[in-house]
Amino acid sequence: MKIPKFKNLKLLFALVLVAIIWGTTFLGIKIAVETIPPWFVAGIRQFLAGVILFFYLIFSRKLHWIGWKKTAQQFLISSLMLIVANGFTTVAELQITSSLASLISSCSPILVFILSAIFIVKEINLKSLIGVALGFSGIVFVFWDNLEDFLNPAYAMGLLLAFLAILGWAIGTVYSKHILKNKENIFLILFYQFSFAGVVQIIFGFLFSPEINFENWSLNGILAIIYLAVFGSVIAFFSFNYLLQRLLPTQVVILSYVNTIIAIFLGWLLLNEEISLKFLVAAILIIAGVFITNYKRKNIKI
Repeated sequence: MKIPKFKNLKLLFALVLVAIIWGTTFLGIKIAVETIPPWFVAGIRQFLAGVILFFYLIFSRKLHWIGWKKTAQQFLISSLMLIVANGFTTVAELQITSSLASLISSCSPILVFILSAIFIVKEINLKSLIGVALGFSGIVFVFWDNLEDFLNPAYAMGLLLAFLAILGWAIGTVYSKHILKNKENIFLILFYQFSFAGVVQIIFGFLFSPEINFENWSLNGILAIIYLAVFGSVIAFFSFNYLLQRLLPTQVVILSYVNTIIAIFLGWLLLNEEISLKFLVAAILIIAGVFITNYKRKNIKI
C-alpha cells in the first residue's frame, strides 16, 4: 500500500468517514442481535438501505435497468460482500464479542493484498510475506490459551463464520475494483446490491431463525438497525465504492486500522467486553502485519 498524499480532500473525507462508521457497526450489530435474529438484522438493514436509495433514484430520475450482465455482476458482489461478509459477521456476533469480530475482520486487508497481488498487481515480495506471517501470528496468539473454547460448537461456528466473512469481503473487494468504472453511478449499483441482499437475508431470517417473536425486538435493536442501514450501508458503502473507483484495493484497506481500534474501544466502553493484555498484543501484531504487508515508501499523488 502506498501512503497517498491527499490533495483531493474528498478522498480523505471518504476514508475517514468509512473508517469511523464501520468501526461503530460492530457495536451496532451486537446491540441489534441481542433481541433480533441476526439474519433479520442484516436483511432489514440492507432492504431499508435499498428503499432509501430507491426513493433517491426516483426523485433524481436516475433509476434505470442496467442490463442482465451488470445485474448479475452486482448480485455476485452483493452475495460476497453483503450476504456472506456482512451476513456471516452479523450471525457470528451472536456467539463472539464485537471486539473479537472486529479483530478477525482486521485480517481482511491481508487477503485483499494476496488476491490483488495475484489478479491486479501480480507481485509478492519478502517484506509482504513477513507482514502476512506477522498478521497470522496475531491470530494464533489470541487463541493459543483458549483452544478448549473450540470444543464449544456455537463458539467454533461463530469463528468459522467470521473468517468466511472476511474471505467473502476480500474476494468481493477485488472483484468490485475489477469491474467498477470511474463514471459508474454508485447509488444505482448499490440499490441493486442492497435490494438483492435484503430480500435474500430476510428470507434466510424466516428459514433459519429458531424463534421469531417480533414483540421481543427491543427499541435499541430497531434503532441500531436504522443506524446500520443509513450510516453503515448507504453512507459508508457509497464512500467505500467512491474510494475503489480511485484507489487500489490495497490502498483502501488503510481504514481497517482505525476500524479495529474504534470497535475494540467501543466494545470495552459500552458493552463491558473484556480486553486482556494478550488480546491487545494480538491486535497490535495483526495491524502491524497488515501495515507491513501493504506499506510502500514511495508516495503517490491523488
